[in-house]
Amino acid sequence: MNLWQSLEPSQLISLSILIPFIGALLVVATGKKPNLREAVTLITATILFSIVLAITDYTFQGVELRLDVAELFPGLSISFAVEPLGVLFALVASFLWIITSIYAIGYMRGHNEENQTRFFCCFALAISSVMAICFSGNLLTLFIFYEVLTLSTYPLVTHAGNDAAKQGGRVYLGILLSTSIAFFLFAVLGTYSLTGTLDFKAGGIFDDSHNKIILSVLLVLFCYGIGKAAIMPFHRWLPAAMVAPTPVSALLHAVAVVKAGVFCILKVVIYIFGLDTLKELATTDMMLYIGAATILLSSCIAMTKDNLKARLAYSTISQLSYIVVGALLASSIASAGAALHIATHAVGKITLFFCAGAIMVASHKKNISDMGGLGRQMPITMAAFTIGAISIIGLPPMAGTWSKWYLVVGALEADKLFIVATLMISSLLNIAYLLPIPIKAFFHTQPGESKPWTWAETKEAPLLMLIALSTTSVCCLALFFYPQPLIDLINLIPGVSTNVDMTSNLKGEG
Repeated sequence: MNLWQSLEPSQLISLSILIPFIGALLVVATGKKPNLREAVTLITATILFSIVLAITDYTFQGVELRLDVAELFPGLSISFAVEPLGVLFALVASFLWIITSIYAIGYMRGHNEENQTRFFCCFALAISSVMAICFSGNLLTLFIFYEVLTLSTYPLVTHAGNDAAKQGGRVYLGILLSTSIAFFLFAVLGTYSLTGTLDFKAGGIFDDSHNKIILSVLLVLFCYGIGKAAIMPFHRWLPAAMVAPTPVSALLHAVAVVKAGVFCILKVVIYIFGLDTLKELATTDMMLYIGAATILLSSCIAMTKDNLKARLAYSTISQLSYIVVGALLASSIASAGAALHIATHAVGKITLFFCAGAIMVASHKKNISDMGGLGRQMPITMAAFTIGAISIIGLPPMAGTWSKWYLVVGALEADKLFIVATLMISSLLNIAYLLPIPIKAFFHTQPGESKPWTWAETKEAPLLMLIALSTTSVCCLALFFYPQPLIDLINLIPGVSTNVDMTSNLKGEG
């Protein structure tokens, strides 16, 4: 930390973007020496996390960090600025890059994957793009690196190189690029034509002088243009991308892509529209209904999927709309819940995907119907899966409890009882499609399975994979008992406040 604080604060922004990029180049350079290549990946990820911690420290001190790179058009430049919401996302992404890299090393070796150098290189490039998104100072910069993230993750989706992977990649690239060009780009252009600026500003850049009908249209364009948020009907790219290796699924669902989508929507709502303006728009309620429908429909679809990764994919679509709904409620506390859900969902869902990959590597099982008795063979993995599932459901003592609580309180504050009902029903559906998996694993048996259980039956995934999934499952617990640092960071976001002291609540004083 002291090393980074000896630099100019603005230099930390450029380092956060350049370090993963340099790491990608070093991965290619060391590609013929797997041990060295993987050491480079882990060292790069650790350095990045330390830089983000230094940036976080400056944020709590109230120090403004800004970096202007180049002016592309008069009044429009590529620029970066640090604000609390971006710091939150950067913390989640940089920390989970370390854990996902550990997991990926075990997975790639255990599964004898080809093209591992390309995998680790593209992974680093994706993280570099994410850092640029986190610290974007205006909509132009955000849009550019949003597209770079799409392109850098395409080789990861098509990693296997077979027909299914190529088809999944086409759907992935087709939907994300088409929504960006057809909707997101026009939303950016429309915003600039109305205001003459694309800078993010506390409270938003729109005011009472702007036509509310035009702003209502812009809101729809932003919501659907940011296709990575996977709002129905532009959600098919996400299940299609499940043909990728499990570490990629973890990247898509927890570290980078989908979180970049909902982060962008939340940032646009807070810093472009502003919560007060959002309340006055005719399409806000319409998008709320669409978000609620996405939550429930994707949960229902998840229940029909026997393939574990497919079930988790539709679960992610549902959980992403929690964040979208939280943003659109235009409530201070709901926005806080949406921001917190970026972190709590990340640790819960990445745990579930880590477990899915561990099951495939150790037992070669992909379908839930084949997992009876698996808890006897993989007790650590299935215990971690149970923890991740409880966190996603939002039950104590797991991290997801707090973000869902804030979302419900925010919906009540906004007097949107149908959103409260949606969140409650969704939690019941979460129970219905997640908990039967560990129940089947621990309490059902396969024909001919021996009893009683002995340690000799245990056949877990490689150690590095177990370390990763155990770490993220511990995070699910830790963020329940000690969420205050994230709460404090979220309370620094302009116009966003939890209005609740989590520590005093835990002590029974709140």
